[in-house]
Amino acid sequence: MSRLGSITLLVLFFTQVLTSTLVAAGRAKYFVLIVWDGMRPDFVSAELTPTLLALRESGVWFANHHSVYPTSTEVNGTVLATGVFPQRSGIIANKEYRREIDPLRPFGTESLLAVRRVDALAGGNYLRVPTIAELVQAGGESTAVVGAKPVAFLHDRRQRQASTPNPVWFATGCLPESLLPTLTNRFGSFPAAVSPNIACDLWATRCLLEAFWEKAMPRYSVLWLSEPDFSQHYHGPGSSEALAAIRNCDQRLAAVLNELDRRGIRSETDVFVVSDHGFSTIGENNDVTVALRTAGIDARSAWENAPEQDDVVSVGNGGSVLLYVTGKSPAVIERIVTLLQQRPATGVIFTRAGLPGTFPLAEVMLDSPTSPDVIVASSWKISAPADGHPQVEIFNDGYTEYQSGGGMHVTLSPTDLHNTAIAAGPDFRRGVTSPLPSGNVDVVPTLLWLMSIKPPEPLDGRVLSEALLVEAPPLREVEPGRRNAKKEFKNGVWEQYLKFTELNGVRYLEEGNGCWTPGPTPGQSATDRAASIHSTIQPHHN
Repeated sequence: MSRLGSITLLVLFFTQVLTSTLVAAGRAKYFVLIVWDGMRPDFVSAELTPTLLALRESGVWFANHHSVYPTSTEVNGTVLATGVFPQRSGIIANKEYRREIDPLRPFGTESLLAVRRVDALAGGNYLRVPTIAELVQAGGESTAVVGAKPVAFLHDRRQRQASTPNPVWFATGCLPESLLPTLTNRFGSFPAAVSPNIACDLWATRCLLEAFWEKAMPRYSVLWLSEPDFSQHYHGPGSSEALAAIRNCDQRLAAVLNELDRRGIRSETDVFVVSDHGFSTIGENNDVTVALRTAGIDARSAWENAPEQDDVVSVGNGGSVLLYVTGKSPAVIERIVTLLQQRPATGVIFTRAGLPGTFPLAEVMLDSPTSPDVIVASSWKISAPADGHPQVEIFNDGYTEYQSGGGMHVTLSPTDLHNTAIAAGPDFRRGVTSPLPSGNVDVVPTLLWLMSIKPPEPLDGRVLSEALLVEAPPLREVEPGRRNAKKEFKNGVWEQYLKFTELNGVRYLEEGNGCWTPGPTPGQSATDRAASIHSTIQPHHN
């Protein structure tokens, strides 16, 4: 039987189980979301993560879970806060260019100043949909959000009174701001980041458990850890530093679970552990901006004066680069795309108009009013496994501070797109491994379903019905899909693809890549031509 046929039978099995064990509503009183930033599922083990493994065995392991592209922290942090794809939330990448925020350079989408500026200009709609924390508070319940990274701010960014029952702390600020001295007097200043970033994650965990949970247990809590993302970037997935960081994350999870036990509410709490994205290894650093300038296109990542007609703002995001053309000249955009299609570092190209040999931004839910004109995801290849773990090498067109052999994400590689998700508690089935496609976009719809909170508008994700012991929407068949794009040139052929699966109307990206195949040169023999083609397509995986 094919893998798809097996999954279809499992869909039917899960549906039968659900319809035979329906209960009226979610039974949990409390909900805790814990994010291990950058945690790959293949590093969950008895030796590294005994606590997470035990939680997995007592609950549901989503073995086919997916990050949202771009596979970056702020994008998926927003997805985990809202349950909608980037084109609806408005957060397209970690770094974007918006002229009204800064006409000279990109900004960080988690930046407190940028968020406040856009909220002021757009009537409080920096995020265009409410977050789960906001919906819980609107229902009269309390929340607590803590993050060892600034991304946690996106979960609950509103200003609040000093007496609020809904505190927020993140690596670069606190809400209300008057709470910060109390926290630093109690726990000391937030530590400087080092690899492994154990002290920062310990500080954040203590802030949640000892301060924000001190007087009462909130209905909904978020704890965002900085690891193993931090160590993997500098030392690579599977490095000794990254493994130490993973062990520490497991200890932080143990501290949360022990606190729930101490309070006697573990059996009343649903715990969701998820990562925002996976990780790959940097095989080679490149720079799209340099390539564009060499070709005579005036592209820069920062400008001394505001860019003028046909100038290009290049915004690196690691394994993907965003390109904004001033004036949106079709001729300039076509020149950029033509150049990208003949670079070995190029994986998949997205354009607003869906130019030949590219995919439209809407294909991956990125067609937002503030989106760039071109997004290019870097190429990747699968190399030999390292210590039993898949090793995927990518071109890194964005963050130059990370060197070859270090780690990066934000591509369409399978190890970037597939991430960790485990849930346990009174509303989740016990000892279940689900092979059905699921994703970060499904976390909020599932939690809101269990809380009996109806969002003001339908969300993009689905309720993870296969995992629940409560009544939930029925499951339909898993549908595989693939998109191909091709453009022929006089001197070669460009091809790219996307693979995905769909369930209950939600699309989950599996992988995507591209390949430039040069044409024969004058006097080239058939043998040399075959060798040239082989060397070109070898790094890619279809």
